[in-house]
Amino acid sequence: MQRRKFIVGLAGTVAFPLAARAQTPNRIYRLGHLASSANSEALTRQITLPELARLGFVEGRNLTFDARFGEPDLLPSLMRELIAAQPDAVVAVARDAIAAASAATRTVPIVTFGPDPTELGLAASYARPGGNVTGVVLLSNELEVKRLSILHEAVPDRRRVAALVPAGRGAHETLRKAAAELGVELLVFPAAAPSDYAAAFAAMRAQGAQALVITSSPPFQRDARQLAGLALEARLPTVCEWADMAHAGCLIGYGPSRIALRKRMANQIAQIFRGVAPGDIPIERPTAFEFALNLRTAKSLDLIVPSAVLTRADEVIE
Repeated sequence: MQRRKFIVGLAGTVAFPLAARAQTPNRIYRLGHLASSANSEALTRQITLPELARLGFVEGRNLTFDARFGEPDLLPSLMRELIAAQPDAVVAVARDAIAAASAATRTVPIVTFGPDPTELGLAASYARPGGNVTGVVLLSNELEVKRLSILHEAVPDRRRVAALVPAGRGAHETLRKAAAELGVELLVFPAAAPSDYAAAFAAMRAQGAQALVITSSPPFQRDARQLAGLALEARLPTVCEWADMAHAGCLIGYGPSRIALRKRMANQIAQIFRGVAPGDIPIERPTAFEFALNLRTAKSLDLIVPSAVLTRADEVIE
């Protein structure tokens, strides 16, 4: 049931400078793409490339799209393959791909989708990045805190909350602090690969977890249906990174509008193709978000979702 449609705007949007509006006639532009999953590439094909076509860069006519994806240890060599083809820009999706792309070049423009390039030392500021990196920031730390808060509102009696996190991704101190402020004990469980999921959920059961935050991670998003199934078996109400993950079985999905963000990436890529330096293209942040709630999952868990939470959902899956 769709409650309302979002009109999504993003901070930092700028018009193309007049001097850069015209693209070179008869030129073929090359766009590289580096990611850790096929799903990321599919979303770029479904959303970003059509928007690029609307802006005048059409695959098969004046645009070549060269995509690579693989496990983190393969990304540096895949990026070298992309660089060898002399791309005009490279899209890098998520932390591992961004790290591989930025390590490979300081000259080829990189358009990121994921962590904050200023925090990674790849850009001077949002307004004027200054180097060869621009892109879209997902504000993961802030949104993990918001997701925990929404989950706590939905199941206020659950005081031991698990967090499924990518292995080797730090101690998640921001989330721990937020949990403490809510009076919730946070239990952190790392998973490096799908083969780790069963053991992680067994550990959650053993430690008495009562609810679950599935943190931001392309593999977790890819495996949403599997993870939601494991959570249901463990009787854990779950909040996930994107609204559409509620369709895969998460109780709650909350995050930015992926379509809006991917279209903004197309705008940034088009500016680069038209001659604007990536260091002069503002890094963008989401300003509107989508909240989906799966009542089928709630019923399977014998949960009654508070009306205050239910009425705030933009989409309720029944």
